[in-house]
Amino acid sequence: MKDDTKAILYACIAVLSWSTVATSFKIALTYLTHYEMLLIASCTTLLIFTLLITFQKKWKLIARLTPRQWGLFAFLGLLNPVTYYLVLFKAYALLPAQVAQPINYAWPIVLLVLLALFAHQPIPPKKYIGMFLSLGGVALISIGSGNIGDTGISLYGLLLAALSALLWASYWIVNNKLKDKIDGSVTLFMSFLFGTVYLLAGACGMEVHLSTLPGVLAGIYVGCFEMGISFLCFGLAIRKTSNPALINQLCYLAPFLSLFFIAIILNERIVATTYAGLALIVSGIVFNQYFVSPGKHFHRKV
Repeated sequence: MKDDTKAILYACIAVLSWSTVATSFKIALTYLTHYEMLLIASCTTLLIFTLLITFQKKWKLIARLTPRQWGLFAFLGLLNPVTYYLVLFKAYALLPAQVAQPINYAWPIVLLVLLALFAHQPIPPKKYIGMFLSLGGVALISIGSGNIGDTGISLYGLLLAALSALLWASYWIVNNKLKDKIDGSVTLFMSFLFGTVYLLAGACGMEVHLSTLPGVLAGIYVGCFEMGISFLCFGLAIRKTSNPALINQLCYLAPFLSLFFIAIILNERIVATTYAGLALIVSGIVFNQYFVSPGKHFHRKV
């Protein structure tokens, strides 16, 4: 099998994985609290990355990390998986999946603003077009979500979904500075090592119930396909492809496929404003990435 074919296969696995996680979040949250779900998922992901580090024989790279780098990973682990996923999962607990998922997906737009504010990277004027398109999509989904079900949509949940996009954009900035200095597998392992330790320490001070098998299995699924296997497959796709733009473009199928699973499995009635808002969000991101130069190609998870 040629490398480009393998790359597309790996990318499709990643995209399919990401398209199912919004549904798996909601299923897990029927059995677990958002903290319990993250605890199981983070432990699962840490196991996956431990096996990866062992298979790749990269323990020696971890042994060479400096005290300063250990301190940086201690911060990264607090940011992701702990803070980011606690906020995201709580948003899913309060909102319909079709609302939480697209708002979180708008993180590249937040990233542009953060880079302009803190990294002094000015926003090209044309990129404001894409930003307004995406922000308009977020607003449309938020306003139109009042037509979903018989109960009102949680404003707190909407704010948490928006905060999750801010947190992921912040993590991207820090993580991107490390990519040329520290091996990617080591970065993932160390972040989840510290994150899992924090979560286990927190669990000692609260009531945690992991006695339901469906809940535990759902949490394991989240750890595998939201945080673990999807990262690995996407990384393999990027390394093997001769056309990174195509691999990035495949990622934009994920939120639309996700709506299919949300409708079929969760029985959520997908309202027209969700489709329109998601289309605006993705259109704005694609416009800024591929029709405005210069720019970086952002994919769902880095």
